[in-house]
Order: sequence, then structure tokens, then C-alpha cells
Amino acid sequence: MELTIFIAVTAAAVVLQAIVLLAMFLAVRKSASRMEALSEELRTKILPTAETAQAMLVEIRPKIETAVANISEATTMARAQLQRLDATVTDAIDRSRLQIIRADDLLTKTLDRVEDTAELVHKSVVSPVRQLNGLVHGVAAGIGHLTSARRRQQRGVTVPQDEMFI
Repeated sequence: MELTIFIAVTAAAVVLQAIVLLAMFLAVRKSASRMEALSEELRTKILPTAETAQAMLVEIRPKIETAVANISEATTMARAQLQRLDATVTDAIDRSRLQIIRADDLLTKTLDRVEDTAELVHKSVVSPVRQLNGLVHGVAAGIGHLTSARRRQQRGVTVPQDEMFI
């Protein structure tokens, strides 16, 4: 009996294993058919697109290379022009700075000469004119005093000594 139970259990295990293997076989076959369908779809849809993209790249590549070469050449030319412009601007700035320094020196010298001339005119003309003016005022005051003193004497009016100093 034990042997019968053992054989029955072993037979059940073998049948169960066969069922599992059959289920695995069916699942693998189903997966394989799906993989074939995906592979076929890939061939029909993606490969033509990839071939078109490759053809476009082959067609566009020379144009891209030409554009890159043109951009590189334009950049080189622009850099050279900027260097020339920088040299020109630097030269113009240096010349302008030199001219400003010269103009400043000229203006400083001119202002110094104007001051010297004004001082000379003051010493040569204004001071003597003031002295002459003072002298004329003094003479006029003296003459005025003498004439007023004669008039007062003629009229008999005496001027007190205190009024003479006012």
C-alpha cells in the first residue's frame, strides 16, 4: 500500500509537472508569437523611418558642413574686424587724450597770461589813474577850500576852527 500511494503521488507529481510544462510551453509560444508580431511591426514601421532619417542625414550632411564652415569663416572675419576696430578706437582715444592735454596746457597758459596782463594793466594804468584822480581831487579840494575861504572873508563870515576838520 505504501508503494501504491507512493506511485500515485509520484504519478500525480509527474502529471502536475507535465501540466506546468505544457502551460510554460503555451506561454512561451504565445510570447514568441507576440515577439514576432512586434518584430514585424518594427520592420514595417520603424526601419523605413530609420532608413529615411539616414537618407536625410546623408543628404543634409554636406549642407551642415558648409554652414559650419561659413559660420567659422564669418566668426574669424568678425574677430579680425573687431581687432582692427579696437586698435582704431584705442588710437583715437590716445590722440584725443593728447589733444585734451594740449588744450588744457594752452588754456592754463592763456589764463596765466590774462592774469599777468590784468595785473600789469592794474599796475600800469589803474594805479596811476587812481593816483592822478586822488591828486586831482586834492587839488580840487584845495582850490575849493581857497575859493570858499575867500568868499567867506569877503562876506565877513569866519569859520570856526572845529568846522575845518569835519
